[in-house]
Amino acid sequence: MNKLNEKCGVFGIFNAPGIASRQTYFGLFALQHRGQEQTGIVSTNGKKIFFHKGSGLVSQVYTEKIMKKLPGFAAIGHNRYSTSRGTSSKHAQPIIFNNTVSFAHNGNLPSTKALESFLKKNKVPIKNNSDSELMAKAVGFYMKKKLSLSKAIEKSYPLFTGAFSCVALSNKELVAFRDPRGIRPLVIGKRENETIIASETCALRTVGASFLREVLPGEMIIISKKGMKSKILAKEEPKFDIFEFVYFSRHDCLMMGKSVYQVRKNFGKMLFKEHPNIKLDVVVPVPETSIPAAIGYSQASGVPFEMALNKNRYIHRTFIEPLQVDRDKKMKMKLTILRSVIKNKRVGVIDDSIVRGTTSKLIIKMLFDAGAKEVHFLVGSAPVKFPDFYGIDTPKQENLISSQKTIEETRQYLGATSLSFLSIDGMVKATGLPRKRFSLSAFNGEYPLPIFEHEKEIKHNV
Repeated sequence: MNKLNEKCGVFGIFNAPGIASRQTYFGLFALQHRGQEQTGIVSTNGKKIFFHKGSGLVSQVYTEKIMKKLPGFAAIGHNRYSTSRGTSSKHAQPIIFNNTVSFAHNGNLPSTKALESFLKKNKVPIKNNSDSELMAKAVGFYMKKKLSLSKAIEKSYPLFTGAFSCVALSNKELVAFRDPRGIRPLVIGKRENETIIASETCALRTVGASFLREVLPGEMIIISKKGMKSKILAKEEPKFDIFEFVYFSRHDCLMMGKSVYQVRKNFGKMLFKEHPNIKLDVVVPVPETSIPAAIGYSQASGVPFEMALNKNRYIHRTFIEPLQVDRDKKMKMKLTILRSVIKNKRVGVIDDSIVRGTTSKLIIKMLFDAGAKEVHFLVGSAPVKFPDFYGIDTPKQENLISSQKTIEETRQYLGATSLSFLSIDGMVKATGLPRKRFSLSAFNGEYPLPIFEHEKEIKHNV
């Protein structure tokens, strides 16, 4: 893995008779970047729930025939990247409990000890369950005691220690809730009489809904035939993951009242401000997420912007790997270079982050092979030195190149003429928001929520 992956995206809709599952399909389609390996939709007609889950992209998993088997006025959906538990659709979400409630989770609980202890005490089987499955079982336990979905979530909430932006569905209610730090995004939208919950605002626009507001950290939103209610379950202490701005979110979204596109452009402008003395003939983004930063850098520096690296838009994650394809060949399937644009030029390559460094190394080699005179690698974020425990699929710390090598050692490994990173202060300044509102844990190792037993895996003196 050379890019960090979000583990998932969630979507929910209420009061959309006859079209709930179809709208959920389009919402998940818009959130495909947050999870490309498994997807699922659960719907309800008020009497029973219907579901379909499978491995693959949204466009591959659902057919017209399947959609007709998902009737009802409300639905929730989930896209997922596989984690250490593998690509089996056994762990695909939404999770269904007792055929009465379904649950979808974006985030991660670094420790599930409190949940496991509670469920064991109440004789609920938990063998080989993921954190999301344990959360669903706690909610299901209280629903078996005749509590409503919203009351069951309220009772279970103190057991959830970690990052979570969730949607849950019963035959009567759609409930959305978020952890007190608000580490992962979650937004509310409206379309006529429909109320919509989604990980990002791009999903709202795709289904023709307008953005109402974000679900607040520590808030529960209850949507029923009676309308929408809000209940604060915990005091908010916002620590939004800045990586949403750096890489995860689609650039046409709003996050914390800010345009992701504009913030990424600002990353590029700040990158030039912090490293003004690099002599370049052309600025080239690594597509797609780095394009706004490259535009910002070009505008600030006056160096021409060129799309010299071109991505094959039909390359997706696949379960069928070509035989004996080496990493180099695979990269050439994904990216091609416009030689005429970079030949004999001093090229500034802009990327949003460096994880392992293997992809960056190959891109630099491809540019030199295509005739670039110099290749200066510029990164629109600080060095990634620490793994994430809040819902991002990260390598172990020893596989993060910046935790093992200095900037100069990294430059030598990559084979670049120069290597420059944006500072943490520069990243924060580019957002226009106070530093205290962000989790910067991937860059500084300061985890806003306890990581419990994972603490022993971390070296802080890097």
